[in-house]
Amino acid sequence: MRLSLQHGDRGTDRRSRGAGRRQVAACAAILIAPLAISSGIAPAALAAPPAISSQSPALHPMSPAPVPGVRVDRVDKISDRQLSLWVYSPAMNETIQVQMLLARDYHAQPDWSFPALFLLDGLRARDDQSGWMLETDAAAFFGDKNVNVIMPVGGQSSFYADWLQPDNDKNYQWETFLTKELPPILHGDYRVNDNKGILGLSMGGTAAMFLPARNRGMFQFAGSLSGYLSTTTYGMQRAIKAAMLDAGGFNSDNMWGTPDNSLWAEHDPLQLARNLRGMSLYVSAGTGAQGTHDRPGLVPGIPENSAGMALEVLSRLTTQNFAARLNDLGIDATVRYRNTGTHSWPYWQSELHAAWPQIAEAINVDSVGVSTAAPNRSVIDEPTCEVGGAIGELAQQRGDLGVCLTDERTLRGGAKRQEFEHGTIYWSPELGAHQIEGEIEALYEKEGGARGQLGLPTTSETPTPDGRGFFTQFEKGAIYWTPETGAQMVHSGFREVWGENGWEAGDMGYPVSGIENTEDRRGRLQKFERGAVFATTRGGTTAVFGKIWDHYNELGRETGVLGYPQSGEHNIGSGRFTEFANGNIYWSPASGAWAVLEGDIMDAWAEQGYEAGPLGYPTSDAHDTEEGLRQNFQNGYVLVSDGETKVNTG
Repeated sequence: MRLSLQHGDRGTDRRSRGAGRRQVAACAAILIAPLAISSGIAPAALAAPPAISSQSPALHPMSPAPVPGVRVDRVDKISDRQLSLWVYSPAMNETIQVQMLLARDYHAQPDWSFPALFLLDGLRARDDQSGWMLETDAAAFFGDKNVNVIMPVGGQSSFYADWLQPDNDKNYQWETFLTKELPPILHGDYRVNDNKGILGLSMGGTAAMFLPARNRGMFQFAGSLSGYLSTTTYGMQRAIKAAMLDAGGFNSDNMWGTPDNSLWAEHDPLQLARNLRGMSLYVSAGTGAQGTHDRPGLVPGIPENSAGMALEVLSRLTTQNFAARLNDLGIDATVRYRNTGTHSWPYWQSELHAAWPQIAEAINVDSVGVSTAAPNRSVIDEPTCEVGGAIGELAQQRGDLGVCLTDERTLRGGAKRQEFEHGTIYWSPELGAHQIEGEIEALYEKEGGARGQLGLPTTSETPTPDGRGFFTQFEKGAIYWTPETGAQMVHSGFREVWGENGWEAGDMGYPVSGIENTEDRRGRLQKFERGAVFATTRGGTTAVFGKIWDHYNELGRETGVLGYPQSGEHNIGSGRFTEFANGNIYWSPASGAWAVLEGDIMDAWAEQGYEAGPLGYPTSDAHDTEEGLRQNFQNGYVLVSDGETKVNTG
């Protein structure tokens, strides 16, 4: 086993030394976190899971049908019980190597079928061999065990997901391969039965949680060793993007899109945790501090492997929050926190050994040869929870929430919540019972749920008057959803200004983003279909919309020549105008929208009576000509040349 292990790296490293230093620097901000972990500081509140909506993953078929076009091109027999399959994947248009360790009695008992354990690799997965074979004692460890071990090879930086588009000449469609294309071959040719487990490290740990959650019923065991168990928590998308660029130059935008794409949430173990109910779960992580397998660094307790330290801290924090989420849901899991240890293979080998008894029990290894058929079970067994009271009445009225997943749980102030397969019902004495579901619930939980800035729901999900979408009102705001805009939260002064302008039926339309920083970070804004609401550090909230918004955008918005908006729209005759820090934008049906900046031209136009005077509305922005700075109006122009201002009214 190599000594120079850097965050699970193996073999040829295509990075320059400078790139490696950049990766370490990118992680430096979290290097102090091991001290926080060791001191027992609780993890920050992170995102919570969406409801299992009508779009939730269906149960995985117990006996998957062959997929047209999939074939085994070659089988390399390494030893009597070690094979390499070369499987052509139509989805990826590529032949994928799958290394296998056959069960102990595979040859001795040709009529038996066997459980399977999938072992997933890390971010720097190689194309020639699985890291589990290169870096651990897997071959020897499974020598006396009656399980077929499945180790897909390749997938560097892939997160074992189906990507939106190719990158680096790779058309990654790993979820399709692992859950649809490969299983029929394993069942038909290698006597794998319906008892399966999946265990992954680092990147593979993330996938080992979201793959079972997205393909419910396929696995009875799921384990994450130092996985990143949230993909949408603040900062995680940036961290994943940096890690993927560093590990082979892959762009995460090609995987799940830009950070606002819902695919990030759809692959987030934290947000999918509810779908893991009924499975045997195992998660572990170290602290990043120097352990028995780490060379010491210059500072006592800090290992030489600084990158591995930083990545393990990231894993530890997300694992703690994931475990807390499972606990909130009442889902049992084995959670192992090491007091030391970096992001490296010796620790993962130890965790494999520690997890094995639980894996063996979950996938019925001891029953091999006694019963070859796995129990035909769903992830969601018969409910043991009870439904009653106002929550029960609403659930019965709805009729589409499915079975309960939890008992009623008491919140602050005496409120209660109860989770169902397809949504959650909240109740309080003052507000009554209201249900939320789907993307609205996903965003609500991500923003902190009842403890967040929205408070409790005051309505159930309600269709919008125009029929385009749905909304739910909360104590301190609302969440609106349409197929085109997704779920967006509106609250505080932003909501007030939007309401003053007619809500979704007004000039601004539906919200298309949450509240975000302006480009110069001096203010905040929320975008809508046809405008935006701005708030600055000086206070005050105002809207810009319609044709004035369009031109404001063209001029660079708040970082352009006009600066921040200072007013809403004013009606003037047949037109409108909005004030900005350095001028105004005027619009009328006949003239369009144009800016008049403070200065000589504005002063001259004002002396003429603005739009009500002989010049009328502007028909262009100020622009340089051979004669000087000129701005055109409906009935003339204003020209500034050599310090003199000339007004021409035609």
